[in-house]
Amino acid sequence: MKLYLDPGHGGTDPGASGNGLLEKDINLDIALRIQSILLANYDDIQIRMSRTSDQTKSLQQRTNEANQWGADYYVSIHCNAFNGQARGYEDFIHDRLSDNSQTANYRNTLHQEITKVNKLSNRGKKKANFHVLRETTMSAFLSENGFIDNSQDAQLMSSSTWRQTVAHGHANGIAKAFDLQPKSNGGNPTPDPEPGTVYRIIAGSFKSKNNADKRVDLLRNAGIESFVDRHLISGEVWYRVQAGAFRSRNNANQRLDEVKDAGINDAFITVN
Repeated sequence: MKLYLDPGHGGTDPGASGNGLLEKDINLDIALRIQSILLANYDDIQIRMSRTSDQTKSLQQRTNEANQWGADYYVSIHCNAFNGQARGYEDFIHDRLSDNSQTANYRNTLHQEITKVNKLSNRGKKKANFHVLRETTMSAFLSENGFIDNSQDAQLMSSSTWRQTVAHGHANGIAKAFDLQPKSNGGNPTPDPEPGTVYRIIAGSFKSKNNADKRVDLLRNAGIESFVDRHLISGEVWYRVQAGAFRSRNNANQRLDEVKDAGINDAFITVN
């Protein structure tokens, strides 16, 4: 199964914002976690992401890439914003599709799994004429994971534990919809000794966005994908460079060694 995973917005397009958060950052974090969960736990899945860092990419580029690759499913991750009062989760398929279509059936499965765990009010299953739903040649799904300008939803979004849970909801839905088989270890599913744990490699924290971007460039030149994650700490904005997120401590240690070999000796692992 070939999954095209699209963290909405990015680069010069921040998407929605509110409560010290940017949509593009939340989208990317959730999508990277979905990728990690699926690749770690299921066989016969290939994943291509529209972006793995804070990159500018047009909607046309995203759908062209998915179509040319021959993806089986397109999943676009987003957050909502409106008036500061609206709350909750909703998802979309294209408005020309019937409720009995295969795309609708896939969406029903994802919707059930995501809303089961995300602690958000359920705004329902919806349809729209969004570009990524209209211009894809495969079934496509778009999730809106809360309202970033609502203080209660944003409080959830700011939690790495919540983002991991939401990622699990998406991954579980995709696995069920496409009947993905768990990876085996002697005939048993791959063990997860610390369920929900994510090891993130932090390659620097800066008050200057420009300095954080320079660190990302340094890592990219060394062949290491990374992105800038914006944090609000004690009322001050900090820009943290993340160079990977893993379910496996061994994989995280390997990436940490690669980052240090690139000359960043103060890199470290956080456990969430």
